[in-house]
Amino acid sequence: MVLTCPVGIGRTTQRDHASGHSRRNLLRAGALVALGTSVAPLAGCDLFDRDDEPTPPPDPLRPMVDESLGLAAAYRESAVTHPDLAGRLDPIAETHTAHATELARVIGVPLPSAPAAAPSTTPATDPAGALAALRALEKTAQQSATAACASAPAERAALLGSIAAARATHQEALK
Repeated sequence: MVLTCPVGIGRTTQRDHASGHSRRNLLRAGALVALGTSVAPLAGCDLFDRDDEPTPPPDPLRPMVDESLGLAAAYRESAVTHPDLAGRLDPIAETHTAHATELARVIGVPLPSAPAAAPSTTPATDPAGALAALRALEKTAQQSATAACASAPAERAALLGSIAAARATHQEALK
């Protein structure tokens, strides 16, 4: 683009000052127009509105973290209520804690500092009832792990399949 206008080198006239059309003013105006046309498209692309972005949805594996911590808490509670079962229940509780830790690492969230609430209200008063209640919790948890594994991407399916298998094994260990 070529801008031409009468400009006297080294001399200005009253007419040049009166009209306000100097080469410098025209170049400034051209630069502002060019800058305006290059910035205008950016205004519509949310480059300047970063504060209004919606937060991403929680990871679909987040409930699995909470479920694993809840299972660990249920096992620990039953072990405290029935000390004679502690030898069987403590290793399973540790396994559920390890699952929660690994799931939290995979989805990039910290483990809660407070222990998760147990899915059941209180353990049964007799050992056989406590084992039956834990088996029922494990069966429900195994079903949720299996469903999560079936819908998970390939890089997460192995972990979820391992957790589902461990929960099935826990059911057998509680018989």
